[in-house]
Amino acid sequence: MSSEPSGFDQTFREMFRRHAAGVAIITANLNGSPFGFTATSVASLSAEPPRFTFNMARSSSSWPAVANAEYIGVHMLGLENQALANRFARTRDRFDGDHWEPGPHDVPILKDVSGWLVGRIQMRLSFENNAVVVVEVVDGQVGEDGTPLLYHSGAYSKPAPLDYEI
Repeated sequence: MSSEPSGFDQTFREMFRRHAAGVAIITANLNGSPFGFTATSVASLSAEPPRFTFNMARSSSSWPAVANAEYIGVHMLGLENQALANRFARTRDRFDGDHWEPGPHDVPILKDVSGWLVGRIQMRLSFENNAVVVVEVVDGQVGEDGTPLLYHSGAYSKPAPLDYEI
């Protein structure tokens, strides 16, 4: 079997590079140690009760925390949080510094973000090397309103206003 991507693999990758997604950071505490990673797969699942989902690779260094924690945090990022997004996507020193503090249920809470939610993990659905995680919200706080941070075509960006309002 060839290791080269098929035409459909290339089409899939290119299509999702064109799909703009909001940028978030997922955090968890495992045995007193903070874990976290940058995610673009966060989605609202339901309003009653409030639930969200996210996807991740089970090969991620943060998977053991997500697989074993009872509570998890999601932090929505604004344009001013690009350095934080990079830190959680590209480095191992994600929690060195004073940009976070322990929050409800000992979940690491990031400071100066657009908002955060803490939730109890309801389900982990593993599929091959990936997982879908369902979380029911138990706490949260809205931060300053600003321009959301988006990920599009392999880079961070911001939304452009339209000439009309909907």
